[in-house]
Amino acid sequence: MSSHSTCTLCELPVEESGVTADGEAFCCTGCREVYDALGDIESVDADDVREARDRSTGDVDEDRTVPDGHETTFLEVDGMYCATCEAFIESVAGEANGVSHVSSSYVTDTVRIDHDPDVASIEDLKGEISQLGYSAYDREDAISRRRADNWETGRIAVGVLMGMMVMLQYVVIIYPTYFDGAFYDERTAEFFSEALASDIATPFFLGIGALTTIILGVTGKPILQGAYVAVKTRSPNMDLLVTIAAVSAWLYSTLAIAVADEPHLYYDVTVAIIVIVSVGGYYESEIKRKATERLSDLTAVQVDEARRLGPSGDTEDVAVDDLEAGDRVAVRTGERIPIDGTVVDGEAAVDEAVVTGESLPVTKVDGDDVVGGSTVSDGALTIRVGEDATSTLDRISELVWDLQSGTHGIQKLADKLATIFVPLVLVLATVVTFLYLVVGTGLGESLLIGLTVLIVSCPCALGLATPLAVAAGIRDALERSIVVFDDSVFERIRDADTVVFDKTGTLTTGDMTVVDADCDDGLLEQAATLERRSSHPVGEAIAAAGAETAVGTGQEQPATDGGAVPGPGAGVDAGAETAADDADDAPAADDRVENFESHRNGVSGVVDGDDVLVGHPDLFRDRGWTVPEDVLETVREHRETGRVPVAVGRDGRASGVIVVGDDLREGWDETLTAIGETDTEIVVLTGDDARAASQFRDHDAIDRVFAGVPPEGKAETVDRLRQTGRTVMIGDGTNDAPALAAADLGIALGGGTAMAADAADVALVDDDLSSVDTVFELARATDRRVKGNIGWAFCYNGIAIPLAVTGLLNPLFAAVAMGLSSLLVVTNSSRALLKD
Repeated sequence: MSSHSTCTLCELPVEESGVTADGEAFCCTGCREVYDALGDIESVDADDVREARDRSTGDVDEDRTVPDGHETTFLEVDGMYCATCEAFIESVAGEANGVSHVSSSYVTDTVRIDHDPDVASIEDLKGEISQLGYSAYDREDAISRRRADNWETGRIAVGVLMGMMVMLQYVVIIYPTYFDGAFYDERTAEFFSEALASDIATPFFLGIGALTTIILGVTGKPILQGAYVAVKTRSPNMDLLVTIAAVSAWLYSTLAIAVADEPHLYYDVTVAIIVIVSVGGYYESEIKRKATERLSDLTAVQVDEARRLGPSGDTEDVAVDDLEAGDRVAVRTGERIPIDGTVVDGEAAVDEAVVTGESLPVTKVDGDDVVGGSTVSDGALTIRVGEDATSTLDRISELVWDLQSGTHGIQKLADKLATIFVPLVLVLATVVTFLYLVVGTGLGESLLIGLTVLIVSCPCALGLATPLAVAAGIRDALERSIVVFDDSVFERIRDADTVVFDKTGTLTTGDMTVVDADCDDGLLEQAATLERRSSHPVGEAIAAAGAETAVGTGQEQPATDGGAVPGPGAGVDAGAETAADDADDAPAADDRVENFESHRNGVSGVVDGDDVLVGHPDLFRDRGWTVPEDVLETVREHRETGRVPVAVGRDGRASGVIVVGDDLREGWDETLTAIGETDTEIVVLTGDDARAASQFRDHDAIDRVFAGVPPEGKAETVDRLRQTGRTVMIGDGTNDAPALAAADLGIALGGGTAMAADAADVALVDDDLSSVDTVFELARATDRRVKGNIGWAFCYNGIAIPLAVTGLLNPLFAAVAMGLSSLLVVTNSSRALLKD
């Protein structure tokens, strides 16, 4: 064994059964295969690659170490809207006392902080971030989450209601005076003009100014905050451009009240800018919130309590956090193992798919290690808690949070444009104002022309271009049962270089079913009757197939007695479900089964007077039964494909084979072929052994297959693939969550676990694998819509700015033009992205 104590790829501990190659140690063959294929990528300009990756696509900090005495805290933060916010929080919070490292991600609203709890408590950290203008709270704090949502709705309501009050006064009183009686008769127009020139004008104007100030400060708070961050970090963004126009109009109008006898006020411009941009962003958020509600039925898999055994054999329910190394925990059939440990008593089939991705249950006996998060399928175990007293599932969860908080968002297209556009507009407005002053134009008129340049440059259309197009993408995706969690999906990924598919539960159904039965229907039905007494997943699959056979032959099928009959979604088709329903009126299982025995590698009993044996060929030999060579050959052939061949026989002789496996998902071949036609590299990544993945190695569209890779290894594999180009990961289980979080784009099938959905950017609610191709089509269509909206916005600016510079456009008409351009963007965004 190498001197390494941890796996070179995934950093898991390397046991005695580990693998060594070229002086490197690996925890399994899967990690070694990945390293052999991708290990040399990091050695090519590694520093340059890592620096570019960290700044553009983001990643966890590979060189990050947590100092002794420090702990890691994850916080959810509201108010991060762009990559600039990430940099701002990291730079400011990172300087706080007791903080050694900060990493933030606006993509997932997550901040990870390494800190000394004696110097900087969690409450201190929340306050440190909140004082920057953001809202920080624990990720599980539902009350704070609800409070933040209510505040978001409230500030929009303030803007809309008070904005209506301001605009009503403009429409009824102020606008008509600009047009010399065009809207009212001469007497009414004269009345309004005299009123605005009288002593009552100032209180009237101040009232409008006060309402506008509230709108600017309350509704526009996130925009002002974004502008502040942009100034602090010297990174102009869209918020800065919007703020400059809105605040300039507000300042000009406020100063005009103080110094001008008959002031022209442009508070309406401030109101329009702030409300239009804020409502556009809120609309996008609401569309996304409605989408995520579709996944409320996903099942979480973490375990909160454990059944601890006392010295005298009594049990007590305790919190998992209270377990200590050496404690004994009892786990029964159907329960989830709460923590990593070693079996000290009992024998059971354990389903580790949620943690390892392995589709087939593994039999655990005294001395075997078990992982927290896996499920006891058949039997009962007593487990001694391991030294670390941790759960593999919890470690996976921690890894997901690490990846999420370290995955920095890209700079959005509109913000990239703003870095050039903002300085250009400011310089242009300043130069124009100065030139008009030089040629003898009055101060007030010169300032008004400069203000007009700022107003027409105001990116209401630009500010709406991205959120409305993204909202259209999320809306159209939802209509196709595709939930988009992250509004940056459509900008982060347009064309993928590599698409990685998990196998179990993604390319396959994840359910154990009978895929082949080389025996007569009568023997299959008898085997199924026997297996109905077992709760092993393989036995359940055989029981389901026997129920279907009973329906086809018209034979009665007995009801379950102590065993589990799979229901919908467990590999039973409509016929089997009908059989199970009809079984309620059939004879009890005990009327047909006698002398039932469950063995480690099969079951036996007497069914309708016949001795029936179902299981591994070794079980037949041990009991002195004859096993023909053709049966053994069939068993060997199917075992090489990664499926479970079960010998079946009666009266002393094995006479057939029932093959149980994880069936391929409908449409998998078409989906892979369609993606492969776009010159995208396709990789299959699985925790199953190489035999179970053998059927994918010869597929024309698949470029690489990595088998036997643990969850941490999956994340590292995806990370290495990302160094060669944009990478998409598609999976369904908790074991896929780290890889989903590590990818440029994570897509989870909606029938998977809650952790997988939480780590992903997109979820396919209906479990339709063909929807993967639709996700890419929507991403490309949304990208085109964003660029189209921005194109319209710049066309408007290309016409309006020259008119403003020449003095041919006053702020009122500038505001009207701005509104028309925004309406054009709204109309364009409302169109469907894809044709049905």
